[in-house]
Amino acid sequence: MTTDSTTATSPASQPDRALRDTLGLFATGVTVVTTTDAAGQPVGMTVNSFNSVSLEPPLILWSIDKQSLGYDAFTAEGHFAVHVLKSDQQHISNLFAGRGADKFGQVHWQPGPHEVPLLDDCAALFHCRLAQCIEGGDHTILLGEVLDFRASGGEPLVFHRGRYRALAGD
Repeated sequence: MTTDSTTATSPASQPDRALRDTLGLFATGVTVVTTTDAAGQPVGMTVNSFNSVSLEPPLILWSIDKQSLGYDAFTAEGHFAVHVLKSDQQHISNLFAGRGADKFGQVHWQPGPHEVPLLDDCAALFHCRLAQCIEGGDHTILLGEVLDFRASGGEPLVFHRGRYRALAGD
């Protein structure tokens, strides 16, 4: 491994903010993940830890902070949906990243299979069955089996270095 001496530091001595900033150099897409809680109420949160895992069987993953308000709802046996946001849906990302707001009262959605809330007009949607929860430090990794998916296209919402970004043209 080659390192630049001006930026290399030991992970053990690196402050949390410096690690977060360094991880932020990896550009990600932005998703909103939805489910229902034990009372049948819709739950959703903004997530950028989404990844494909396998095509056969079709599996995806994402991670949730163990302190998240929706932790119990997402880690209970059940189903969830991952919505890949379009570049013009930054307001939806911000809404679902916050706490306390009536998130579902401010977006267009409908109940899908297993009553999972499905947001309208996203770039892509993956309806999943929770296959496994894997401990990962202060987060839990959720492995989902893709049961259904659809794509409507459009430019994705991208997050890099703590900001939303636009993709450069071809």
